[in-house]
This record gives sequence, structure tokens and C-alpha cells, in this order.
Amino acid sequence: MPIDRRQFFAAAGSAAIAGLVTGQLPVLAAEKTAVNVGEIPIIDCHQHLWDLDRFKLPWIEPGTLLGKSYVMRDYLAAREGTGIRHAVYMEVDVDPSQQQAEADHLIEICKTESSPTIAAVVSGRPASDGFAAYARGFRGSPQIKGIRQVLHVSTAPQGYCLGEGFVRGMKLLGELGLSFDLCMRPADLADGAKLAEKCPDTRFILDHCGNADPKAFLKSSDPRLAGVKPDHAVDAWKRDLEKVASRPNVLCKISGIVARVPKEWSPDDLAPIVNHCLDTFGPQRVLFGSDWPVCLLGAPLAAWVSALRQIIASRPALEQKQLLWDNAAKFYGLKV
Repeated sequence: MPIDRRQFFAAAGSAAIAGLVTGQLPVLAAEKTAVNVGEIPIIDCHQHLWDLDRFKLPWIEPGTLLGKSYVMRDYLAAREGTGIRHAVYMEVDVDPSQQQAEADHLIEICKTESSPTIAAVVSGRPASDGFAAYARGFRGSPQIKGIRQVLHVSTAPQGYCLGEGFVRGMKLLGELGLSFDLCMRPADLADGAKLAEKCPDTRFILDHCGNADPKAFLKSSDPRLAGVKPDHAVDAWKRDLEKVASRPNVLCKISGIVARVPKEWSPDDLAPIVNHCLDTFGPQRVLFGSDWPVCLLGAPLAAWVSALRQIIASRPALEQKQLLWDNAAKFYGLKV
């Protein structure tokens, strides 16, 4: 059964919170053995920040883990020891009346020399009447790189992203040189593939490995599944992810999945998802995103980064660097 944003975070909240170099590495095209991946710096392509004294986030539930402000000083503390050097902010589904204010706020953050956040993807409603004027305001912006509207909510039923108005908005983003993040239910991935086909000149990023659920990959006898039913089947997710990957204008973001881990998890619980995404999209069409602070529903940021580094440790050094740094720098045109 499809879940909306509120249900997604409520389900993920049941998971327990698990208890650097100064420059880029050279491209090692011929390297075929694992390297110390801790030496590879990271561009975090999915950093959230929210100040509840400044912005209204309708989906936030007071009193929950996420029901408080998470600001830059918190992120700086969380990234300590992870190798994260720079970040691309990801919109936080603010009240629609505050979308421009969110963008203006992030532009100022990105202009601050000491800030690790150097670019942003901001909120927008592509099917709305005022979207064209809003999006054109970011044309050529050094800071605003793309738009996102969360699609795994009840207000975006299956097929919503294929509506005439939405497709028109997507095509406009292509004309403006702005990307769009696809954050959708696993059951809607086929729609994402169709959307990318309809808009070949627009660049898309599939968030959170297509919202794959690590619990779906556990054996039915695993005691960690007691009373828990994953919201998708493994074969269906793989099939539809491959449909999305068949569109050359789509990249996949390795993000989000740690927020949905079972209690007492290990990197092995994430590896099937990560490896299938890397193998399906290929080394040049994958990015890393922390999804901080949402990742705290499953693990601290440092634990998530450590798990990913372990999963990719046996891959060629070049492929590791593409995932963690190169692809993000190229895709977003970052001056790093």
C-alpha cells in the first residue's frame, strides 16, 4: 500500500538510532583494487536544514525526533570525521507560501565562504500556474541548481507526475538548465521512467534509491521483521528501477535508505540496494546524499557514511570517487 510522507517517517521512526584529506585524489583509471576509501572526500548531495522559527514545515510532528530545528551548526557537528567537504541543500517541503523565502535564504547560505553548503535544490510546484515565473527567477543562478516536489504524498496520486501541467513544468526546467529530483513511491517508479522519456532535455535525479525499503530484502524468517510489512516487493522494485535507469537523463542518488533500516542493522542490510543501484545506473550516474537529519531515524550521519564506505570498498577507486565526489561536481557544475 502506498504511504504518504507522514506515514513514511512514522514507520521509519520505529528503527533504533544506531549506537580527510584536504584535496581530491587523482583519477586512478587503471586502479582495480580497493583503496582506503576514508581518504576520498565527499560532496553530500542531499543535506536538509530547517529552522522552525523561520519556516513552517507542515509535515513535521512536534515532539518527534525530527520535530525540532536542525541548523548549520548541527550539521557541522554531525559531519565530523565523515570526510564530507561540501553539501548541496535539498528542499524540506516548506509551506508553499514560503518557497521563495526558502530559496532566498539558501542563496545567502551558499554565498557564505565558510559554509559547506555551496548549492541548493529548492521547493516548487511544477504544475502550478505561477511555476514558470518562479522557476525563471533561478535561470543562471550559481546557487540554485534544481527543483523538487515530494511525490510520495497523498496529494500526488499515482500518475500525477504525468499530468499535462506537470510535464510542461518539467520541460521548462530543461530549458532553464535546472534539474528535478524524483522523490516517489516504489510503486510509481514506472511513472518516473515515463516522465523522463517525455522530457529528454531535462535532467532528473532519483532520490533515495527509488525509496527502496531495506526490510524488503530480509528473509521472512528474520526476527527483525516481526510485525513489519515492507511496502514493496524486491522484484518489482528492481524491475521498475531498471526502467528508470534506461533513461539516460536520470541519475540515481544513494540516499535515504538508512532511515528505514530495521533495529540492529548492519551494512549488509543496505548492500543489496546500494549495489543494485550502482550496477544498474553505472558509475557515472550515481551520487551520494546523506539525507541528514532524516537519516537519524536509522543512524547517525557518521554511521551511515561508514556503512556506505564499507559497501563500496571492493569497487575500483575511480568508481568510489565518482560516487562520492566527481559526479556531483560535474552534474551540478560545482567549483570545488
